[in-house]
Amino acid sequence: MTESINRSLLSFPLKMITSSLSPSGKNARLSISIYHRVQEEDDELLGISASATSFDLQVKYFSENFNVLPLHEAVQRIQNGTLPSRAACITFDDGYADNEEIALPILQKHGVSATFFVATGFINGGIMWNDVVIEWMRRVPVDLLDLTKMDLGKHEMNTLPQRREALFSLINALKYLPFEIRKQKIDQLCSLIPVSLPGNLMMTSEQVLKLHRSGMGIGGHTTNHPILARLTNEAAYSEIAENKETLEHIINSPVRLFAYPNGKPNQDYLSNHIEIIKGLGFDAACTTTWGAAKKGCDLYQLPRFTPWVSDYLKFMLHMSRNMARNVDVV
Repeated sequence: MTESINRSLLSFPLKMITSSLSPSGKNARLSISIYHRVQEEDDELLGISASATSFDLQVKYFSENFNVLPLHEAVQRIQNGTLPSRAACITFDDGYADNEEIALPILQKHGVSATFFVATGFINGGIMWNDVVIEWMRRVPVDLLDLTKMDLGKHEMNTLPQRREALFSLINALKYLPFEIRKQKIDQLCSLIPVSLPGNLMMTSEQVLKLHRSGMGIGGHTTNHPILARLTNEAAYSEIAENKETLEHIINSPVRLFAYPNGKPNQDYLSNHIEIIKGLGFDAACTTTWGAAKKGCDLYQLPRFTPWVSDYLKFMLHMSRNMARNVDVV
């Protein structure tokens, strides 16, 4: 009750602030949020509050304080200067099964749409490399992990914080390795201490289709979620084009929106990848640079950010800070 009263008292002045930062029309700003997973409970190993309860609160805050639009509509309206005040979109990356199982009912409950960028190489029983590492680290029954022979260091894992630190260290060490070398090292990890990994983390084709039929947007995210900047131009084209074709076959509808894997400009994708996106007929593409889009911005480098906080005041302050940031990507 107290939280509800406090939220009511804060709502009007905070809406005034966000409205001044993002008025309607040609001076409007578009805030695009990015999510990955929504689980039943917070993930203690990852140390993030990404539970269904937290997501439900965030979607409630979005629906009560912002004009949440489908991303394809927002892209059209940002071009012609007709965005409403406090315009916002919700997006998801990668294609986790919990997007359909947990996030979709919450979105429907609050009457808002979202766009789901799906990496098709992992649907129907696949698992992304980072999730192999996460789930392996979650399950290995050791207090000391010696990976020095693999050039991955030695890690104390007696406590949860130590295990979390070891996990992030491994992911950072593996993230930008060439695909074959990274795969080899991950295979070595799994052979060193074999554990059973889940086979149902990612969506099935039927779940992708269900999202589409529920009025949600479906966007491209490559086939195998590579760092595009580390690929040849031909390989990058194949990753993007095959992903688009697969998704269009699943939903029997055009796929016109894209999100760059990892999404950091000049690090994870380059200008030539923007040209590939344009050439394949995409209308817009999303990055992971934080900030808000506005009329005249590069539609193929739309900014996004993650406001993973459950406190109303912090959520609105994060949104305001994001809306105020000028984005300058090349």
